[in-house]
Amino acid sequence: MKTLLSLPPNLVGCFHDVTGLSREEYFCTHDPIDQKLGSGGGTVWLLMQAYKASGFEGSFQEWLRQEKRILLHAGGQGRRLPSYSPSGKILTPIPVFRWERGQRLSQDLLSLQMPFCKRIIENAPDNLHTLIVSGDVYIRSAEQLQEVPEADVVCYGLWLDPETATNHGVFVSSHDNPTELKCMLQKPSIETLNDLKRNHYYLTDIGVWLLSDKAVEVLIKASTPLSTGRGAGGEAFYDLYSQFGCCLGTDPTLEDEEIRQLKVAILPLPEGEFYHYGTSKELISSTLRVQNIVSDQREIMHKSRKPHPSMFIQNAETWLKIDSSNHHLWIENCCLSEHWTIENHHIITGVPQNDWHIELREGQCVDIIPIGNDSWAVRPYGFNDAFRGDVTDYTTNFIGQPIQKWFAERHIDLSELTFSNDTKDIQSARLFPVVSDIGDIGLVLRWMLNEPHQQGGRMLWQMSRRMSADEIAAEANLMRLEKQRREYRKLNWPLLSNNHTHSVFYQTDLQDAASEFVSFNLPMPHKLPEDTPLLTRMQDSMFRAEYQRQRGNNPADYEIEAFTLLRDGILEAQANRKCSPKLQVYTDQIVWGRSPVRIDIAGGWTDTPPYCLMEGGKVINLAIELNGQPPLQTYVKPCKDHHIVLRSIDLGATEVVETYEQLRDFHHVGSPFSIPKAALVLAGFQPGYSQEHYSSLKQQLEAFGAGIEVTLLSAIPAGSGLGTSSILAANVLGTLSDFCSLGWDKNEIGRRTLVLEQLLTTGGGWQDQFGGLLQGVKLLETERGIRQSPVVRWLPTDLYTKPEYRECHLLYYTGITRTAKTILAEIVRRMFLNQHEQLALLRQMKAHTMNMYDALQRNDFERMGLLVRKTWTQNQLLDSGTNPEPVYRLTQLVDDLCLGYKLPGAGGGGFLYMIAKDPEAAARIRQKLTQNKLNHNARFVDMTLSDSGLQVSRS
Repeated sequence: MKTLLSLPPNLVGCFHDVTGLSREEYFCTHDPIDQKLGSGGGTVWLLMQAYKASGFEGSFQEWLRQEKRILLHAGGQGRRLPSYSPSGKILTPIPVFRWERGQRLSQDLLSLQMPFCKRIIENAPDNLHTLIVSGDVYIRSAEQLQEVPEADVVCYGLWLDPETATNHGVFVSSHDNPTELKCMLQKPSIETLNDLKRNHYYLTDIGVWLLSDKAVEVLIKASTPLSTGRGAGGEAFYDLYSQFGCCLGTDPTLEDEEIRQLKVAILPLPEGEFYHYGTSKELISSTLRVQNIVSDQREIMHKSRKPHPSMFIQNAETWLKIDSSNHHLWIENCCLSEHWTIENHHIITGVPQNDWHIELREGQCVDIIPIGNDSWAVRPYGFNDAFRGDVTDYTTNFIGQPIQKWFAERHIDLSELTFSNDTKDIQSARLFPVVSDIGDIGLVLRWMLNEPHQQGGRMLWQMSRRMSADEIAAEANLMRLEKQRREYRKLNWPLLSNNHTHSVFYQTDLQDAASEFVSFNLPMPHKLPEDTPLLTRMQDSMFRAEYQRQRGNNPADYEIEAFTLLRDGILEAQANRKCSPKLQVYTDQIVWGRSPVRIDIAGGWTDTPPYCLMEGGKVINLAIELNGQPPLQTYVKPCKDHHIVLRSIDLGATEVVETYEQLRDFHHVGSPFSIPKAALVLAGFQPGYSQEHYSSLKQQLEAFGAGIEVTLLSAIPAGSGLGTSSILAANVLGTLSDFCSLGWDKNEIGRRTLVLEQLLTTGGGWQDQFGGLLQGVKLLETERGIRQSPVVRWLPTDLYTKPEYRECHLLYYTGITRTAKTILAEIVRRMFLNQHEQLALLRQMKAHTMNMYDALQRNDFERMGLLVRKTWTQNQLLDSGTNPEPVYRLTQLVDDLCLGYKLPGAGGGGFLYMIAKDPEAAARIRQKLTQNKLNHNARFVDMTLSDSGLQVSRS
């Protein structure tokens, strides 16, 4: 996938240096100078320029079919958003959302747009290779996108009110067929929209269009009339929306038979939101709307002390006093000394460090732009200035007043004004002086704003070189501008960390924060006090570990501290849940527990702390028996001697425990008896976990009335990926609960299993134990919080039990073993750090879980299988080691016979779960893999759905 950007000419040459983005992934160009192409012609031009630059030796059509591409049009003049016209609106810095986790302090409109664009294009059918998106909007939608139909053109829209829709294009469809386009209208009147409602629906166009290769070829032809005599270069003006779009549909408003033949689908964006960043007013209003998406105080991650919600300050030094009377403020990449006076409706950008005495009246804005190596263009303007209109026209405004009045107040004749082109448009008027002394910036700025009789400023304005808005955009030194922004951000980081209670610091992407601390050579922040919320302390420790890692130091101590805090937090939730084990079985009785294992088919990893503690988890898994038996079993019986005997049938090991100290020795990963020792501790056979006090284990067992023999059987290879260790732990706890009359239900057993795994330091989530404790196919879901207690929604089992489907589910042991702990630790480390890409992926996995839920509810076998394939893709994106080379080779042998497949759990080895397309395909898979064994232990294992989950009975 590649992103193609149409940018302002001055940005093209330095885009990759300014943003740090890859040249391989992002291609940049600009429209021909002094030639308007329109959005349709511009689309073709952008594609053609990318094709020529690629060096591809085949035809354009062949190149088009090669890969999917995202096209972002961001090359406008930015007249109504002067503050970011030099760098292009696409790079507008956007403040971290107060309710969001994992954003970066350096984020801009482009970085916010890209995840949405990628989700759209990845969700598109194979014939749709080209996505077109406007560069001055931020679009949000539900994580769960609908299926994209096969079509030549797919357009996304929103259900917006007529007052909003009248300023945009709309897609019209009939009530009978709401996804088929009837026609497209451009900026219809409110009356027209109200009339449409009787028999039609209309969706407001948000500029998100998917085009097939055929549609691109038709667009090329339409945008290059034969009369121009030009080739297919898109050099004629042609608008994608008002021309091409109006020719689409069953009843188009413009006639073009070839365009009309294209099949069009229109889709409402699920839970969609549309934020435009095209004007100074929208810069603040759209950001305010985004910040206020969430008003639930429990979801807002810091206790902001902003005097007014419409105040946005970032990458800045502000020494002046700001209070609630100062509203509608945007202060970015600048310094405001204590000598500044401001009111409201200001946008202040680019100001270098200064000690100026500046008074801004309501609606006055300032932009200072680096020119060359040591100069600045001084640009004051009005909050509502449109930078459009003839300067000789009294209605043309400058700094919030008629430009003629501005000249008259300063006793300057309009004849002194020169222009950068043949028009007298204010955009080309050379109004803005270029100075090389920082003190002179303040002097001329005061004169241009509110001190028309100040002679020093007047002389500077008259004697200096002056530039038009167009020339500023063409000549701005964007590297200097970005360097200054970084210097201000360097000053901001320590302030944010020191004021973390009231700042966004611990909700940002802390991996990125650590990177910036290191690159700016900033010292590590002060240690947090003990009364800081637990999750914040965990994240702080992992931030410190990451800081040390990026400096080339050993991060181990801080990492251990983070995991210890997590463990202690989960254990503390159970601290007051002490037990009083009582023997209520006969001396010759055996308590027998047996459990199925589980296969997760969607949402795995979202159940893992700390992610589930921060955002809750959603997992769908199924409980299965192997070769007709529950493979995990525990036997507990009394013994005459007052000690504990631990046995493992499958490992052939035995250990006798006679002291509390021996029982506490459960921390060795891989030890045959770590699980039963920790389970016995949680059952109350340890000081601190028992309601009664005993001086020794022997004394407690004497009071209990017997010693205990615990025998384990795991009829399944280690490292299976089927949740074996967690389910075995739950099995032991459940069996001990019955043996010791503890009265734990399956929910309590599952919660205590989570605690047990923290005791063992293996970590892990809750889905494994609940997957084996509870029967059948189920959606398990938790809310955020330290106490994770899944709500269960049972799902139909027909796709696993009916004869036509049962044989399609295959389980194959790969013979490759692995320990999940190392994989788990790395993924959990990124969870602690709010790592941006990982958080986004985990949220997509949760949304994907609900897609799977829907497919199972509908008994849609094919979709369910394809969604399992997508789960496998998501797991690999989370951790590439989940699919080692031998497993990849194995899956390629049967890929065409499967709807989907995955390694359950953390992956890396163990069992391979496959869903064959049909019983015949299943038979061929068995034949292929039997003939091409991966190793001498590889084999098929029969799997059946468990209808009981954990069973505990007595002899």
